[in-house]
Amino acid sequence: MFEKMMDSYKTLIIIPIIITLLALACITINGLDQGVELKGGSQAVLQLNDNISSIDLQNQLSHDLGTSDVKVTNNGDNQVTVDLESSVNSTTFANAIKGEGKVISFNSIGPVLSEEAMGQIYTAMIFAFLFMAVTVFIVFREFVPSIGVILAALCDIIIAVGGMSLFNIPLSIASVGALLMLIGYSVDTDILLTTRLLKRKEGTVVSRAKNAMETGLTMSFAAIAAMAILFIVTTIIMPEATTLSSIAGVLVIGLCGDIFTTWFMNLAILRRYIEWKHERKMRKYGIKQSDDDSSSEESKKETTPSQGKNKNNNQSNKNKNKKPKSSKKSNKRKNKKSKNKKGGK
Repeated sequence: MFEKMMDSYKTLIIIPIIITLLALACITINGLDQGVELKGGSQAVLQLNDNISSIDLQNQLSHDLGTSDVKVTNNGDNQVTVDLESSVNSTTFANAIKGEGKVISFNSIGPVLSEEAMGQIYTAMIFAFLFMAVTVFIVFREFVPSIGVILAALCDIIIAVGGMSLFNIPLSIASVGALLMLIGYSVDTDILLTTRLLKRKEGTVVSRAKNAMETGLTMSFAAIAAMAILFIVTTIIMPEATTLSSIAGVLVIGLCGDIFTTWFMNLAILRRYIEWKHERKMRKYGIKQSDDDSSSEESKKETTPSQGKNKNNNQSNKNKNKKPKSSKKSNKRKNKKSKNKKGGK
């Protein structure tokens, strides 16, 4: 199955491209929700006096504050977090509660601070990609493999952001940290693949790619399982841990996308690059080699020791079956020598 996949690598590259385009379409249509710390607004933590549902409290605050942009998150133990997209005075907010609870903390973030936070996020992402590109180019000293690693990491980020838009995961400081972590995961698997194919020389390209895929998929599935368990626990058992659930959700989406971008797209780029280098080398030295010749050479390299022994046995049997030469010529030479001796006497 893996050999068939390697033969049709030129068509497999279409799959991650389609997934990336769908993620871009999802971002364009649905947009991306931003947290209060990035878009500005107010955030308050309340300790409720009585058991009141989050929906009822949300409706009450929306009516009293005159805004519909109210989000209430249950933190457990009668404690909730209220997010307001508009900046509200702490006194006005306390009056809107009407004795339903006690305000533990209240923070208001203006548009200037939110714009500064978004600028820092963009700067961090740009520098992360820049240093990643420089490091990869220094390690491999080749342009095409470096572009393949960077392109795979970029597609992973786009797929993760598209999943955030689809599942309503807000862009917050926690989710931005998860995106930066995702760059590290993506580069890890891509460098593993590139090192196995370009740096190592033992075996064929297919065998080296298969070995790298087994190792890389084991790493990816282990990370996906760990993040999925964390997401389930924080969503069901610990709903107040919104930061952990955001990080886990973003990483699960991004790691699933990394499987396609690494083992379909980057593998196809490297396979084509290796073939191009081989063709250029053959043209440089003026050697013409067909596919049949290359396949025969690989089969020669993969001959087993038993086949070598059989060849030796067949050669020895041929030597045994050869008939001994007649001794007539040697007898004639002896007679000539004896005659010459007599003549000399």
